Amino acid sequence: MKLVPDTSVVIDGRITSMIKKGEYTQATIIIPEAVVAELESQANQGREIGFSGLTELQELCQMAGEGIIELSFVGVRPTLEQVKLASGGEIDALIRNVAIENDAKFITSDIVQAEVAKAKGLDVQYLRPQIGDFSPLGIDRFFDEHTIAVYLKDRVPPVAKKGTLKEMRLVNLREDPLTEYELKQMAQEILERAKRDPDGFIELEKRGITVVQIGSLRISIARRPFSDGMEITAVRPIVDLELDGYNMADVIKNRILGDKRGLLIAGPPGSGKSTLAQSIATFLADHSFVVKTMEAPRDLQVPDHITQYTALEGSMANTAEVLLLVRPDYVIFDELRKQEDFRIFADMRLSGVGMIGVEHAMQAQDALQRFIDRVDFSVLPQIINTIVFVNVGEIARIYDVSLSFKVPEGMGGDLHMRPVITVTDQVTQRPEFEIFRFEGETIVMPTQMAAAEPHAGPEKEEKLSWKLAEREIQREIGRFTDGYVDVRMQSDNKAIVYIEDRDVPAAIGKGGKNVASIVNKLSIGIDIKPRSELERQQAQPQESTQAPAPEGNIRIRVDKKQLSIIDPEHSGKIVDVFAGKEYLFTATVDDNGEIHLAKNSSIAQEMIRRYNEGEVIRLRPV
Repeated sequence: MKLVPDTSVVIDGRITSMIKKGEYTQATIIIPEAVVAELESQANQGREIGFSGLTELQELCQMAGEGIIELSFVGVRPTLEQVKLASGGEIDALIRNVAIENDAKFITSDIVQAEVAKAKGLDVQYLRPQIGDFSPLGIDRFFDEHTIAVYLKDRVPPVAKKGTLKEMRLVNLREDPLTEYELKQMAQEILERAKRDPDGFIELEKRGITVVQIGSLRISIARRPFSDGMEITAVRPIVDLELDGYNMADVIKNRILGDKRGLLIAGPPGSGKSTLAQSIATFLADHSFVVKTMEAPRDLQVPDHITQYTALEGSMANTAEVLLLVRPDYVIFDELRKQEDFRIFADMRLSGVGMIGVEHAMQAQDALQRFIDRVDFSVLPQIINTIVFVNVGEIARIYDVSLSFKVPEGMGGDLHMRPVITVTDQVTQRPEFEIFRFEGETIVMPTQMAAAEPHAGPEKEEKLSWKLAEREIQREIGRFTDGYVDVRMQSDNKAIVYIEDRDVPAAIGKGGKNVASIVNKLSIGIDIKPRSELERQQAQPQESTQAPAPEGNIRIRVDKKQLSIIDPEHSGKIVDVFAGKEYLFTATVDDNGEIHLAKNSSIAQEMIRRYNEGEVIRLRPV
């Protein structure tokens, strides 16, 4: 009997299985050169199915050497033009022609190939996907009921992560390192199962990496050049919880069953975000909502009546277009990462679809900040009105997101009103932080600090508002000057500005026109003074600064261009510089025992101000 298997059967691995079972003993297996070329091309691209197919050919050669079968390679290799037209069936046609020329039975597991071959009059055996019980995979021996993930790499002993979300540990599974041969055998077995098992599929395949989903098990197979050696990582769901098993489940239910249908689940990696998302998806589906998921890769464990979609033709935008036609009530968007993901989430939510997103973030403001940078600021609360922060498998906090038009808390009352996003703790109903735009930048300002530190709070808020006002004054005055602009706030509505002597006329303007326009714009009184006046004030204590300071031999010298801190005791050392008890900066003392700063720099001006106020300057070796 003559048999011609096509590429799908060679990759599938069932041809050798059937020979071992005695179905085709003493048969002549004819391998078209087009099959070899296709497998070689896939292997050169680092695709695991190419290596799997080549391993199958090697096993056929071994059987031929043992006299179990006869093996021959016939036909011609496809030309470059035929390779380019492979998607149109050119290579498949070459493989069928070999079966025709040799009057052989044609074996395939590709339904289109089988139907075309039948139309050509060939004797075809179509191998349908295997349905039924499967023997355990080789990788299954590394799992027990406590195992969360298994990490296998050549030349390294296998290890597993075991325990729960709250208590996980890394455990060595054996002393002997794994070999590349063992990993190749496991990889081939995994790929064969993924192709035969109805619950298995290849989720992702690129040069050097293949991601396979088999039931609840997600397996990544990496090899060179993507990784420095062959590696297999298998992960399975840690726990499957119902929504009622979470604390604050009632709060989430009220929102998703009501009109607040923009929910963001945030938390650090491995905190249980996806587990909560699939619990919410199941709850919604059980309450007569049409629920779909968007995942790349698809690894949420949800019931069969929830359809899981991945990136269509490599793009989630294409998937979103399909979903908008399908019109689900809710979409679970797992793993928001790329710029495109945030835009798609926003577009679908504004289209009226309930959206639940999952995002890696160490705290709630980080999750929201990533959205702010990618969507319009003023519509953000329409996109996300609830943030659920998850940590170690539990719901840690739930936040409400709202928009108002006001002066941000902690800012001076004279500043303009502006759109402000307020994030409020749902349990305490206390605002946690506010987000607003200032000078084109996004400012995240905690509001809980004032309540936690009632004495320090107002002072810190005043300093922050003064710093923001100083930056705005510097920017406005800087339009008329070339030198450094030194702004010193005296109160919420008064500032002294020191600038280079030559810049004073331009900053004031004819008849005070320029400075008047700035005062009217900022609602802050501005007194412009030449820098020479400041230098005369600073020259007063110069003689005294040459004397040793109360602590050590530190001296400060100010000349026309620079400020020098002199301390021969710390020559050649790296030191921290303190004013009083407050750290200012770190610097290196040169061999002459001096630290030099540009006099016009902000840190030098700060040093001069603090010295004039009587603070002790200290150096401490790092």
